Amino acid sequence: MADIPESFMQPLEDQPNLSVDVEFDAKEIPVFDISSINVNLISEIREACKIWGFFQVINHGVDKKLRQKLETVAHNFFQEPLEQKKLIKRDELNPTGFHDSEHTQNVRDWKEVFICFTQDPTEVSASHLLEEVGIRNLSNRWPQHPSSFRETCEEYGKAVSALALRLLHMISLSLGLPVERLDDYFQNQGSYLLVNNYPTCPNPKLTLGVGPHKDPNAFTILAQDEVGGLEVKRKSDGSWIPVQPIPEAFIINIGDCMQVWTNDIYKSVEHRVVVNSTKSRMSIPLFFFPAHTTLVKPLEELVDEKNPARYKGFNWGKFMANRNRSDFEKQEGGIISISDFKIV
Repeated sequence: MADIPESFMQPLEDQPNLSVDVEFDAKEIPVFDISSINVNLISEIREACKIWGFFQVINHGVDKKLRQKLETVAHNFFQEPLEQKKLIKRDELNPTGFHDSEHTQNVRDWKEVFICFTQDPTEVSASHLLEEVGIRNLSNRWPQHPSSFRETCEEYGKAVSALALRLLHMISLSLGLPVERLDDYFQNQGSYLLVNNYPTCPNPKLTLGVGPHKDPNAFTILAQDEVGGLEVKRKSDGSWIPVQPIPEAFIINIGDCMQVWTNDIYKSVEHRVVVNSTKSRMSIPLFFFPAHTTLVKPLEELVDEKNPARYKGFNWGKFMANRNRSDFEKQEGGIISISDFKIV
């Protein structure tokens, strides 16, 4: 097989062993019909969040035609010449737009991506430095072609954001909290919508579409196409388990922010994306972020003498400003994570 550039090479321990078949039941990762909320559903969501940190939802209310429309216009966008896409290339000051050199754990991902905020403009921290205060208002960057790309992204982002709020309520209930307990954190949210394009790879054994990682946000709502490629690390034995594509379903995974809020009741889980040599792949995640001013710490209702707080509080905006820097330069000492705020 052909070589790939060194910047894409995963460390030996993270290179996918595509020839090994892992024993698993496709039903291991739960699938929930959320057309109506009931006690049994809430209980099952709690169990899924504790055991897997991942589940899929169907009958979620997002129009399949809207999703298909976004997939079509996104495909057309990625077919544009590279120099045209780079006219809206993201940078360290504004994370929106096109990017083809994203890194996970300091290794370049085999993908290209378009990123936009679901609220435009969006308030973000003015600096990653703790001692510097202030905010910036950032606006999305949009390509000229396809002409319907902006409108479709905005319409889709609005629909999936509404689903995110419903899921937030279900997760709150699953923790024994009032249904709207977490709503205030998202009044001025900084959520992102991404469209990922994973081209075919001449040597998929050496690289990954996205390297092993955990999402930093509250939770992610992911649409993946029929090609598949998303894998989740099973907590019981560390095996990488494929998340089987289900037509029209969304994949939900718990992020680090939710792990801190729940004081480790729910934990984010490591996942990755494998690529292949014959088919390109597309996925569309919405990363549900709280407002940049949010102080993220264990919720007081979930802390007591027997279960003391396991994390120090931290400012979400500064946390994400530091995380975003890792997309542009290697972070000596590693990338900031919630483990940096763990109380030993």
